[in-house]
Amino acid sequence: MIIGVGIDVAEIDRFGAALERTPELAQRLFIEAELMLSSGERRGVASLAARFAAKEAVAKALGAPGGLHWTDAEVYVEDSGRPRLRVRGTVAACAAELGVRSWHVSLSHDAGVASAVVIAEG
Repeated sequence: MIIGVGIDVAEIDRFGAALERTPELAQRLFIEAELMLSSGERRGVASLAARFAAKEAVAKALGAPGGLHWTDAEVYVEDSGRPRLRVRGTVAACAAELGVRSWHVSLSHDAGVASAVVIAEG
């Protein structure tokens, strides 16, 4: 059963400008694993914008409750290339209260826009 669906978009240049303007923003939004590629290089702004959109979509799928922490929703990619979601803390508690047992995530970025769709399933 679908408990919630969230979708969000982020303008890549605008998101990049926000990261440049406020250097500590990246640490407030992402855990270290989300910021870095497996090669040890820093992830590109389009990829980070898509992950940010996914975190916004998670909140929407949960009904947009207050008190969620950005770093309690981690977007990662399996070896196959499939994006996945790992939740903990405030996000996991809210999801458990609603009966969420699994997540489906889709990320995209093209033409200057990053987007994400998240489905919370019970």
